[in-house]
Amino acid sequence: MLSPQLPEFTRPGAEKQKLGFPILTDIGNKVGEAYGLVFRLPDDLIEVYRKLGVDLPRFNGDDSWRIPIPARIVIRRDGIVAAAEADPDYTHRPEVEPTLEVLRSL
Repeated sequence: MLSPQLPEFTRPGAEKQKLGFPILTDIGNKVGEAYGLVFRLPDDLIEVYRKLGVDLPRFNGDDSWRIPIPARIVIRRDGIVAAAEADPDYTHRPEVEPTLEVLRSL
């Protein structure tokens, strides 16, 4: 799993969910950007986030207000993409089970 959030913010959730894999930090959204999956939140949504107390700059370690589109990309060890899914509606995240099915098939 890859997230633009700093480890101090992803670690507690990973521990609570008892994840058996690491959450890697994509500082500055560089990896997401390379895949064309990063966008800046619109100004009106930034204001909503601020009013709700969502401090995205603190969580991500920069004040760009950029986030990646939720995506699942499974790359085989030989470098071939086994599966990919992305949804421009950033409130929709790929379900876990299809990802697990792809991983089991490798």
